[in-house]
Amino acid sequence: MLEVRDVRKAFGELQVLKGIDLKVDKGDVVAILGSSGSGKTTLLRCINFLETADKGTMVFDGETFEMGHTSKKDIGRIRKKTAFVFQSFNLFANKTALQNVTEGLIVARKVPKAQAEEIGRRALEKVGLGDRKSHYPHQLSGGQQQRVAIARALAVDPEIIFFDEPTSALDPELIGEVLEVMRELAQEGMTMLVVTHEMNFARNVSTKVVFMEHGKIVESGSSKEFFENPKEERTREFLRMAVRE
Repeated sequence: MLEVRDVRKAFGELQVLKGIDLKVDKGDVVAILGSSGSGKTTLLRCINFLETADKGTMVFDGETFEMGHTSKKDIGRIRKKTAFVFQSFNLFANKTALQNVTEGLIVARKVPKAQAEEIGRRALEKVGLGDRKSHYPHQLSGGQQQRVAIARALAVDPEIIFFDEPTSALDPELIGEVLEVMRELAQEGMTMLVVTHEMNFARNVSTKVVFMEHGKIVESGSSKEFFENPKEERTREFLRMAVRE
């Protein structure tokens, strides 16, 4: 479904991505792990063109794109097939949960309002918030706000959803409700690329794991192999530290 090759990105003199290759098949749940500053989020943002890579090739749905020179028209076409869930929710404070879900459908995709609201209600019900559709973000917990953001992503019927540390802004007691929604999506076959620090999610829900450090992929493979038989000493060290935390 999605493949990127030799993705490179620098901010000034700082080389953040140093030649990343990544392949995502339909139905994969890929967990991207690594310490802060390893390049995880920058990679995700480059793949969705929130940042422009300096170099790299993307193959998506059978089409090939040069990531450093992709036209706005092509970026728009790619984004119509994808969705992005941010760590800070990015909800409109002056709009209800339902309006937050439907805004993109109505404004960007020109879906008739009545149809958009029906799609939005179904999406909110799917994440367990059907009874909160008239609530504003300040009336919702952090976990509920993130579930609204996931509903917004689901409403556009994406082929793949990108999650950028979706639980990092949440209090510990609220993390589980968001991860449970993501677990259900995985079980239904949703393709997901997830930057996360949640080791249990990576072990028990993801199908593949990518471990990054200093802008490079140290190790990647199936979740089972990654956790039970890591090949690189740096991976083993990372996992030991994660267990202690």
